[in-house]
Amino acid sequence: MSAAGLVAVPVRRRRRWTRLHWAGLAMAAPAVAYVVVFSLFPVLYGLRISFTRYNPLRRGGPQWTGLENYRDLLHSAEFGRSLLVTGQFVLMVLPATIVIATGLAVLVNRPFRGIGFVRSALYLPNIVSLTAVSMIWLWMYSQHGLFNEVLGAIGLPAQDLLHNENTALAAAAAMRVWKALGSNMVLILAGLQGIPNERYEAATVDGASSWQRFVNVTLPGLRPTLVFVVAMDIIYLAQSFAEIYVLTQGGPLGSTTTVNYLIYTTAFQYNQFGSAAAMAFVLFAFVAGFSLLATRGISGRRG
Repeated sequence: MSAAGLVAVPVRRRRRWTRLHWAGLAMAAPAVAYVVVFSLFPVLYGLRISFTRYNPLRRGGPQWTGLENYRDLLHSAEFGRSLLVTGQFVLMVLPATIVIATGLAVLVNRPFRGIGFVRSALYLPNIVSLTAVSMIWLWMYSQHGLFNEVLGAIGLPAQDLLHNENTALAAAAAMRVWKALGSNMVLILAGLQGIPNERYEAATVDGASSWQRFVNVTLPGLRPTLVFVVAMDIIYLAQSFAEIYVLTQGGPLGSTTTVNYLIYTTAFQYNQFGSAAAMAFVLFAFVAGFSLLATRGISGRRG
């Protein structure tokens, strides 16, 4: 083979790689454009707005104020209380959801007649919109709703749970637990079915009881799944809005005003878009930090 032939081969390969490269970029372009237009651009625009004083109903557009909105949040008792309410809401819902969903997943992981119906029934609340579920629970908590009918049937006085500042947040949390059980159960069930049977057989041969197999085999095997479920739940729960808006509208006396609901009222009732955007990014920082701590705590990683 001549020297010219040896040189021509790499040139053809380079041209072929270039065509494939551009073809790949062309196929990825719609997805990249979607992410840039509908995800990246709104986030960057919101970050810019957080450093301004902006009322869309007034002329002049956003006015640059630097860190003023963030400094105001440091001295805002209302924002501090909304952070506390959001944290309480997450702590009420997250442990209950994880524990109950794990128990349900273990139960439906065993074969029995009607298992498909039971799994579908447990997952059913997840396919109903959060607003529709909130409307159903609003009726259940009403004066003539299901809960008060049950209390009346057993001789107990009726309770106005949503209009009592001591019970309103817990009532909203109970609804959220019921709503989130299905999706968490499905994820944990998938994690259970990924644990090799050989581990259970080895534990049985060693004389381990059912509880010892659960603690020493099931929970370690579920650790990656639980890390994912906890992280996603923290993100979703910290953004709770629909159930608060439908059930309590932040009341009574602000006892259920989460950060997301406060962002809504600040932006769309008081037209303070700059302050609302600053709240959103502070909430993002808290959620990212707590998600990282929770997932590292479960996974056992350090650093």
